[in-house]
Amino acid sequence: MTSSELAQSDINRMATLGMRDNIDSLLRLADKLYRRNPAEWRKAGASREAVLEKLRATIASQAPWPELQGRRDIAALSLALGPDFRGDRVAAFIYASADMLITAHGGRTTFYLTDPLDAQYVYNAARNIEIAVWMLSNRRNAAGQPLLLADEITERERNLSFEREFGKIIGRLDLLAVVLTEKTRRAVITYVQNLLGGTFLQFLPVR
Repeated sequence: MTSSELAQSDINRMATLGMRDNIDSLLRLADKLYRRNPAEWRKAGASREAVLEKLRATIASQAPWPELQGRRDIAALSLALGPDFRGDRVAAFIYASADMLITAHGGRTTFYLTDPLDAQYVYNAARNIEIAVWMLSNRRNAAGQPLLLADEITERERNLSFEREFGKIIGRLDLLAVVLTEKTRRAVITYVQNLLGGTFLQFLPVR
């Protein structure tokens, strides 16, 4: 246990661990996408490992990604998944996805008792990931090719590792959204219970 955890509720801790795991999943997806689309990391003129490390550091610092022209969260996602995007699409897509998730969580990756979380924004982030995965699977560039090679289903092979990793992210977000909603609902119920208890469940005088 660390001293910082003393300032976290159960939901704060859940959100912190969920964010950590979601960022890790996105970076794992970046590595997988680079392996299937080596032309993307070569645009940076560096090794795949160097590009991945730069991506990790930029996400952690929440600094802007240069190729996204100052755009953030869903605006950055739209640009990264546009057919005419000419930069490193893998880095742009993963960075934009991470930035969108962080924005949905109030701009934070670690959460404490004073940090509010909006269940609707977290839920919306899960739907945005679903939309992005659909775009990745169905959109084509000017040459009629997929924007990025990801899942593959052929007569000889069935590789759905990308879909499974994206599914983990969506599942974590949906669970957190439900827990946040339940927290609000239970707070109302507890208030009503205390109100009723204060009115009807008082001890009666005996003298």
